[in-house]
Amino acid sequence: MRTIWKGALTFGLVNVPVKVYSATEDHDVSLHQVHDEDGGRIRYQRVCEVCGQVIPYADIDKAFVDDDGQTVVLTKDDLAALPAEKSREIDVLEFVPTEQVDLLTLDKAYYLEPDSKSPKAYVLLRKTLEQTDRTAIVRFTLRQKTRLAALRVRGDVLVLQTLLWADEVREAAFASLDEEVKISKKELELSSSLVDSYSSDFDPEEYVDEYQRELRTLIDAKIEAGEGFDVSETFVEEGAAEGGEVIDLMEALRASVEKSKAARKRDAG
Repeated sequence: MRTIWKGALTFGLVNVPVKVYSATEDHDVSLHQVHDEDGGRIRYQRVCEVCGQVIPYADIDKAFVDDDGQTVVLTKDDLAALPAEKSREIDVLEFVPTEQVDLLTLDKAYYLEPDSKSPKAYVLLRKTLEQTDRTAIVRFTLRQKTRLAALRVRGDVLVLQTLLWADEVREAAFASLDEEVKISKKELELSSSLVDSYSSDFDPEEYVDEYQRELRTLIDAKIEAGEGFDVSETFVEEGAAEGGEVIDLMEALRASVEKSKAARKRDAG
């Protein structure tokens, strides 16, 4: 794993140097958009709706639109003038009973690794959290954003899991749940019996993403059947063609497709 951040856990006079790693990764197969006729890669450009010109990223500012449709432009200088939080500390704000942390507020998870000669302070904090069944609520800065997070224990590792801010969680108010519903004792017993029949210990290894597995199988089968083709030579980085031969993208793509089709016919014959 690659370290994404280094800092220190601090509470009181205790300072625990740590390295931060992303605890999760996306397993979805990455797919590109291509033209269905020739397999050419689809590219998007940043086009101004006023002048119709393609705008370089360096010339793009940000804007906010309020509820009345008024737009306020925020320039790079405006944003640079804001007080930037650059602290390398993960400040412990309080220790709360673990059951008080609503699962709905949990967001991105990170592993913390001790970053000192001795992991004693790290292990002490971990054991203290385990023994007291408490979760530390912390505040830290990552990628120029102040974040609230829960510090908890997972196995032998401290896990930092960012929390949604209170105003980011919607209230669940459904009129259909306001009416009184009568549940008989027999219905509750039957429902509980059904739950018991499905009861088990959760093992995440028992579950797989069937769609992604089938998608990967489909891709492998197409490659094995010779349906893959290399169009890398048709994609020229911006400015790479200056002073040299300009490649006709459409012709190169068509040639690649025809070459692939011819190879499949030979294999089929």
